[in-house]
Amino acid sequence: MITVTGSTGRIGGIVARELAARGAPLRLVVRDAARAPNLAQAEIRTADYADGEAVRRALDGAGTVLMVSSTEAPNRLDAHRTFVDAAAAAGVSHLVYTSFVAAAPRATLTLARDHWATEEHIRSTGLPFTFLRDNLYADFLPRMVGEDGVLRGPAADGRVSVVAQLDVAAAAVAVLSEPRIYQARTYDLTGPAAISLYEAAQIMADRTGHAVRYEPETVEQAYASRASYGAPQWQLDAWVSTYTAIANGELAIVSDAVDRLTGRPPLSLATVLGGVG
Repeated sequence: MITVTGSTGRIGGIVARELAARGAPLRLVVRDAARAPNLAQAEIRTADYADGEAVRRALDGAGTVLMVSSTEAPNRLDAHRTFVDAAAAAGVSHLVYTSFVAAAPRATLTLARDHWATEEHIRSTGLPFTFLRDNLYADFLPRMVGEDGVLRGPAADGRVSVVAQLDVAAAAVAVLSEPRIYQARTYDLTGPAAISLYEAAQIMADRTGHAVRYEPETVEQAYASRASYGAPQWQLDAWVSTYTAIANGELAIVSDAVDRLTGRPPLSLATVLGGVG
């Protein structure tokens, strides 16, 4: 049995559909059964990460589990720990966790610290694990561009090796299909090259046919330009530290893990964005 969480989202959904196409015994754990993918061979169970007893019931007999990191929230780490403890109590045989490439206790990106703490908690339970440390998603980059066509932030001339969500999902499918091979391993999932935001803006302009440019900000300017959104402080810190992590070189690592896990090179930002139009 392979169990997939997050199947109502992009990565978990791709993984679930691919495993179903391969005929794998499949269970989907979702918060809302009505939103689960309609896959004939998949059984559906409901649970919220923060509800330990519901998670334990949902994961009973689950086998290998893909734990897609939950939606960004101030209590995300607590929810992750609750899920992990429930997985251990349910006797899960292998936990595959989608982490972040810069995960560290003092990572510049604030959210990466939560990923590190989640990894450490998984280790502490003794659960067999594999960590897939995703870089910034190439698919998400266009959403960072303002309505005025400006990608702005305090990234200076730092570089980032953005990764396609399709590649992350393909890597997850490979690990879930043969978990013993990948036990106790950590993989940095990146794109084929580290690019600056100047280059990323040009690629987005070329591919979309719309003017896009990168405008560096200071940290102070970044907070000021985002103040109008009315977001809580933790979220502002996460937004701004995404750029400062790029400036500090923490997202510039280029790995061959996608190639090794999937048997093909990772997709570039240009490929992810497709043609003009």
